[in-house]
Amino acid sequence: MTIRVLLADDQAMIRRGLRLILEDQPDISVIAEAPDGVEAIAQARRLRPDVCLVDIRMPRLDGIEVTRALAGPGIPHPMRVIVVTTFDLDEYVYGALRGGAVGFILKDAGPALLVEAVRAAHNGDALVSPSVTIRLLRHLTTPVPASTKSLPSLSEREIEVVREIARGRTNLEIGAELFISLSTVKSHVSTIQTKLGLRNRVEIAAWAWENRIVEKT
Repeated sequence: MTIRVLLADDQAMIRRGLRLILEDQPDISVIAEAPDGVEAIAQARRLRPDVCLVDIRMPRLDGIEVTRALAGPGIPHPMRVIVVTTFDLDEYVYGALRGGAVGFILKDAGPALLVEAVRAAHNGDALVSPSVTIRLLRHLTTPVPASTKSLPSLSEREIEVVREIARGRTNLEIGAELFISLSTVKSHVSTIQTKLGLRNRVEIAAWAWENRIVEKT
């Protein structure tokens, strides 16, 4: 199955470079480009791409506003948004991930990581550039939602999966680490999201750090 991607960046040269990287892959196709946030939202809602790559700094509406419009709380059918930026600033990372993004990639992270992030988003995983992952999650200060202030009854295996998600592992890596099948990992992730009342893996990771699940042995 071809992964349909929307690129949103105000610089034509950047869009061209991202397109070349992505379309070099046999399973990825760029179906649209947008030079600003308003156009990005319009095209995304019209075309319903599988993954949206959105720059932070754009005219009219910035990437965080675009992310909230396409994937934020209350959106009935949220899209998979990856924020791509040159700016490794906490406020941008927090804003993007709290706005519903499933990935945060720096433009200097390299082609391989960009492609991996697109595939991860399409498969329901999440990927944040390694240079910001641990720092981001360890310094999250948003209060835990009321529904998750008391630890729910997660099984020991579910706790193990949560811990691996918080460490930035993909489903395949979790399966290899815990010696369980990919389908079993996906089942655990779905159950965890339901129990915690969270929407995606990034929120699971944030919840794990906020509740010190990662530090527990």
